[in-house]
Amino acid sequence: MNEVINSNSEQKKNMIENFLMLNSKNLPQSKVYILRERLNSLPEEKIRYIQSFVFKDSMFVLIMSLFFGSLGVDRFILGETALGVLKLLTLGGCSIWAIIDWFLIMEKTREYNFNKLMQFIATL
Repeated sequence: MNEVINSNSEQKKNMIENFLMLNSKNLPQSKVYILRERLNSLPEEKIRYIQSFVFKDSMFVLIMSLFFGSLGVDRFILGETALGVLKLLTLGGCSIWAIIDWFLIMEKTREYNFNKLMQFIATL
């Protein structure tokens, strides 16, 4: 009986580690520990649902920011409609805001992914 429990526990641990390893580039490194703890508190059957979670690719958002940042496309992708409209109307803050976003948008995308994943976990 203990072997079955240990086997399930190992399987759950492996599922969590694989998920984190595959998706670490889409999450802020400073919050991986928090996510690991939260996932460890979930039952195994709920962890299977998390495998289907779709992340926004931070590199894709960066490329959109480089080409269409002054039009606010990067902010629209992250669901920040008000900032996207403001950025569109000001043409990226006369391109200054757009240039600043080139350096910040990847981490902002990772934060967005983390927050959405935590909301997803809360609904399980």
